[in-house]
Amino acid sequence: MLSFIFRTNALAAQKVWHRAAAPPQGCWISALVRAPDAGGGSLQPRWASSGRLPPKEEDVGLTQTPAVLGLMRTEFLQRTQTQVAGLLIRNQGFHSSAVMQKKRAKSEPPPRELDLLRYDMKELGKTPRPALVLGAAGLLPFVFPPLLMAMTENFFPELAYAQVAYGASILSFLGGARWGFALPESSPAKPDWVNLANSGVPSLLAWVAMLMSDSVTPAAIMVIVGLGISLHYDLALLPTYPSWFKALRAVLTFVAFFSLVGTLVLNGLFPEKVFFTS
Repeated sequence: MLSFIFRTNALAAQKVWHRAAAPPQGCWISALVRAPDAGGGSLQPRWASSGRLPPKEEDVGLTQTPAVLGLMRTEFLQRTQTQVAGLLIRNQGFHSSAVMQKKRAKSEPPPRELDLLRYDMKELGKTPRPALVLGAAGLLPFVFPPLLMAMTENFFPELAYAQVAYGASILSFLGGARWGFALPESSPAKPDWVNLANSGVPSLLAWVAMLMSDSVTPAAIMVIVGLGISLHYDLALLPTYPSWFKALRAVLTFVAFFSLVGTLVLNGLFPEKVFFTS
């Protein structure tokens, strides 16, 4: 009985050794467990996998001695431990999960002038009180003439001319403010040809508007164009002012623009009436 058990263990060990030396053909894991015999000292390979069957006894020769059995067990254990360790090292960190590609952030186009103005309008509440009060008071010469003409249903050329002259002076003030903004060393607007030359454009437009004093309509159109160019310079083209000042500039420019447009509309609707007669 004992000889049969030893011979069976030798057959199984030799078959496993031949299969371990050959390249793997399937996905299987072998483990050595103790045989449930009375002695409890023999080892048998147990196969746990799908894709490869355990070896059959009739495939292996039956001529091995107990000494060769012990040597084969030792070599088999060492070879198995080496192969398992190498397999663990090679498979460390391997996973078969799907790789999720991160969505690349789309490059946003540069903000347009209206977008810049929308962001700056949030800072209007941070305007210093003196600038806010003086800016609102500076709108009175723009707003008063069209309101009075609309209430009296008459067009007064003297008031219209005063409004246009005041707009020309505001254009010169805006050009001088740009020049002064470029002078400090810490200013983002450097005193180069672009900043200083563009700061003189509103003053030139104001001068041309004053030369057209014989007709209010072209003079008012020239002032409207000058206000639009100056606002475009300050918002988008040149290095800009603080956000609160840009928001205040936009509000004041829009009110002045619509006031001048209202004066031109009233000129065609109501009859002309002169304040001062000679």
